[in-house]
Amino acid sequence: MHPNAERVARALEEQGATGKIVELPDSARTAQAAANQLGCAVGAIANSLVFDADGAPLLVLTSGAHRVDTAKVAALVGAEKVSRATPEFVRDATGQPIGGVAPLGHPAPIRTLVDVWLDEHGEVWAAGGHPHTVFPTSYGELLKITGGTPAEVG
Repeated sequence: MHPNAERVARALEEQGATGKIVELPDSARTAQAAANQLGCAVGAIANSLVFDADGAPLLVLTSGAHRVDTAKVAALVGAEKVSRATPEFVRDATGQPIGGVAPLGHPAPIRTLVDVWLDEHGEVWAAGGHPHTVFPTSYGELLKITGGTPAEVG
């Protein structure tokens, strides 16, 4: 298993999460690619998107069926500007590459918003720290393991 996925697996265990890392045969850099491989609805994929909120990292876990409204998110977190982070910013904040960012297992805690639409699915899938890894979880568990805030982000 990739070292990033091993870190995420340890973090999941430390948080008492129920899901285990699953290695996919193909890269799942998009929600649709993950859903296709897992045989689930694209809305059940928890996209981990890192944004630059006035220079600080902000993780938004959104349903794969939604797009994030950055103006809405900026208002929610009290930021003047929220924009998509560069690959370097993402890696610095998470230690993980775009397309594989997990909701946890980062070098330091990251402020996190969790899309309320994920609660529509009994099981959701999140990235496991590498584009070939994911893990099953639930909306409630995502809130618990990330310390995230429920939000309408789309």
